[in-house]
Amino acid sequence: MTVRLGSIQNIAAKKNYDTSYLKPMDKPVSEYFNQYVFGPEAKKKYLAIDVYEKFENCIENDIALDSDTADMIAIGLKNWAIDHGVTHYTHWFQPLTGKTSEKHDTFFKFDKHWRAIEMLSGLELIVQEPDGSSFPSGGLRSTHNARSYTIWDPKSPIFIRRGKYGKTLCVPAILISYSGESLDMKAPLLKSMSLLNKAAVGVCKYFDENINKVIPTLGWEQEYFVVDESLFNARPDLILCGRTLYGNASARGQQLEDHYFASIPERVYNFIIDFEQEALRLGIPIKTRHNEVAPNQFECAPHFEYANIAADHNLLLMDKIDRISKKHGLRVLMHEKPFNGLNGSGKHNNWSMSTNTGVNLLEPGDHPETNLMFMTFFINTIYAVYKHADLLRASIANAGNEHRLGAHEAPPAIISVFTGDNVQKVLDAFKNGIEYKDESVQVNSGLEHLLVPFHKLHTTDRNRTSPFPFTGNKFEFRAVGSSVNVSNPMTILNIITADTFSEFKIKVDKLISKGKEKETAIKNTLIEMLIECEPIIFNGDNYSEEWVQEAEKRGLPNLKTTPIALNEMIKEHNIEFLANTGVFSRDEIIARYNVAILEYIHKLEIEAVLVDEIAQTMIIPSVVSYQNELIKNVQGLKEIGLIAEAEAHKNQLIKISSHLEGMIKHLNELEIERKAASQKSDDAEKAEHFCSKVKPLFDIIRSHADKLELMVDDKYWQLPKYRELLFLH
Repeated sequence: MTVRLGSIQNIAAKKNYDTSYLKPMDKPVSEYFNQYVFGPEAKKKYLAIDVYEKFENCIENDIALDSDTADMIAIGLKNWAIDHGVTHYTHWFQPLTGKTSEKHDTFFKFDKHWRAIEMLSGLELIVQEPDGSSFPSGGLRSTHNARSYTIWDPKSPIFIRRGKYGKTLCVPAILISYSGESLDMKAPLLKSMSLLNKAAVGVCKYFDENINKVIPTLGWEQEYFVVDESLFNARPDLILCGRTLYGNASARGQQLEDHYFASIPERVYNFIIDFEQEALRLGIPIKTRHNEVAPNQFECAPHFEYANIAADHNLLLMDKIDRISKKHGLRVLMHEKPFNGLNGSGKHNNWSMSTNTGVNLLEPGDHPETNLMFMTFFINTIYAVYKHADLLRASIANAGNEHRLGAHEAPPAIISVFTGDNVQKVLDAFKNGIEYKDESVQVNSGLEHLLVPFHKLHTTDRNRTSPFPFTGNKFEFRAVGSSVNVSNPMTILNIITADTFSEFKIKVDKLISKGKEKETAIKNTLIEMLIECEPIIFNGDNYSEEWVQEAEKRGLPNLKTTPIALNEMIKEHNIEFLANTGVFSRDEIIARYNVAILEYIHKLEIEAVLVDEIAQTMIIPSVVSYQNELIKNVQGLKEIGLIAEAEAHKNQLIKISSHLEGMIKHLNELEIERKAASQKSDDAEKAEHFCSKVKPLFDIIRSHADKLELMVDDKYWQLPKYRELLFLH
């Protein structure tokens, strides 16, 4: 029996997987939300009132904590943790891998009399010292310059991670080098939020003097696939790459359009309930779950949060989803394109800005044409995307997203903005100085007898083909890939909008100084910006070939591949722009490019090795075994005089042999090109060689293998097939 057939037999047993630990929740979420977070209630209980107030002041007003207060917080935090059964603590941080890292230390120590005690000092809470050279640094650190520091981020909630046999206190932190360079994703995000705050508040003052703080908000939508663990373990490509390198399309895929929002399969439903309950206890405000378009594809989404906390929570949730899936005999695939020919997975980033007065700066209200503050931030954001589309595209470039973007289920590699017809009419009227006429209509539901009321159309329709649509009171950065840390694209978005706000304010102030009325100065500047950035606005079908041609006429960049997109980061004008913001230094920008391009190279190299290994050890042996059976069959048919029948089987054998020959031929080419790429010393050239010479061979080899999958006897085929991965729960 093949591993594949054994895995299929194991699925029936997995349906009765032990989930006795999962208890039905008989109380509302509000009663257990934040249960394992050192949040407001825990702080008030375990901290003295003056310490609590200093802590909150630190968070709200960016005021540094003194050492005495830090010591008192550490004592209260340790007591809270021990009361919850915690024995260890760790700084939980986000190195340039895009994932999270941690090093656990125990509270257990000896006092000066060598008595065993539990202790956590303020210094231990604030700073830890990992080996900086062991993380990706892009050249900022080396083995002989290894010192680095993790530093507590008080703005992010401290939480408890639970395992089967223990609990750990997780303290969110940033990672910096000995000389102060950022070695993580989080520090630049925090800097970009501060930059945006300063720039946006300056603009807000035109409209409301009470606004003294603006914080970018984020609501992510996490898409993922779920497969049975037995089938997963029988696929080396899923284990090591997160995507299928081989696999013929299932006769039934997503063409019936019956999976989206359909009833969630029972086993998956139990798994989702499990991770949702844990997420809510950890303060992740998860609110939505549903089937996605492709079979075995799902999505979850939380309430909006401040961008830094949302980024933390997304990373924590991805980790929890992965861990908890195994308890249910399932495995989660976060890759952007796990299955060829089916929809890939994204992580739509719904971004806006919130003020200390509770205003969403991208909320148009009932009359956007007269809401000048909305128009100001709306047009400025569009302008920022127009001016820096190359950097936005680079921020989402990776090996996985390269398979997804432009694959007719995801936005293309061309960055554009969707405004929607109604909002576009508002913009056109604003630009031309004419009165806007609201032509939105009341929609008759046809269900008046059920007392269902009429409703007015939303400010915009939805355009799922656009990489950056406006969706009513936020922009949705749809092009972000499902596997990534959202900190990077959010950092770039914050930077480019902050820069645009600052530029806008300079222009407006200049006009005011020359005697223009404030409102006139604002409108004139906005009209000027709107006219300039109009090429980025596209309200049509971004999937169409016509749009590709139109975008080229408009001069919009079409950065199709990851190496091309990442190269935009290190063009001199972009280095200068980013460095001038103070979020990155020149060295940090180049280092991040180096890390990203190396990750791309390594991922394609791993895939190239696996394409060959799976072919040589699983596919070719299966094909040869079946060939030998056919040969014996042909010989037997001839021996008993069934010549015509033997000829039919011989023709089948010829087809199989032809595809096998083609597969072996291109596997040899793959080996040659992989070695040629590896011998290049320049990483940019190496990445380009992998992209243009090595990766195309994957599809050629796969096409032969996938044809063979349809010809070889099912009992010989070793790899679990798409129909099994997608439809066996």
